[in-house]
Amino acid sequence: MANTASAKKMARKIARRTAVNKTRRSRVRTFVKKAETAIAAGDQNKAKAALVAAESEIMRAVGKGVVHKNTASRKVSRLSARVKAMGA
Repeated sequence: MANTASAKKMARKIARRTAVNKTRRSRVRTFVKKAETAIAAGDQNKAKAALVAAESEIMRAVGKGVVHKNTASRKVSRLSARVKAMGA
């Protein structure tokens, strides 16, 4: 357990940041799930729209430092490949 005042403050800051990051990560997962649902349904127009929204949300998470840039790129790449495969 933290003993010094600065360590206690850092513990509080980390707890706040963790809560914020948790909601951001959850929001990303929700958008990705919407895209995957549209892909599973076979609705290409809806899937494309969901992909754009999901990509935007994933990249926002990168900007906030919640997700690593390469992880985000991989997720976007795989999602877009699945959407593109629907048209083929």
